[in-house]
Amino acid sequence: MDRQESPESKNAPRVELTPAAAGLLRRLREAHGPLMFHQSGGCCDGSAPMCYPEGEFRTGDSDVLLASLTVDGVAEPITFWMSRSQYELWSHTRLIVDVVPGRGSGFSLEAPEGVRFLIRSRMVGA
Repeated sequence: MDRQESPESKNAPRVELTPAAAGLLRRLREAHGPLMFHQSGGCCDGSAPMCYPEGEFRTGDSDVLLASLTVDGVAEPITFWMSRSQYELWSHTRLIVDVVPGRGSGFSLEAPEGVRFLIRSRMVGA
């Protein structure tokens, strides 16, 4: 039996933001300018989405652009990149960027805020 996405999941975005994540991104945008995410799929901090000033993390052929996220109150879209190898493992999911209390990576912009970005996911398809 072939796996197919349901009609409603085909129209849904690949990456979504929770209201808490959107609020934090508005504050980070004010402080740091245009933003981007990258998720490498490495161990530990590498498995979390990292938020950087746009262009600070260099993407290449080994990365996939999953979405350009629109956030109310933010002038430009926030790009969400993932390493191609990680994308192959997560291609059957819809990613939901959330924010939770805790210590994030020292390289991700939210780290000084005492919170960290976290990926939640939903299966897509039948």
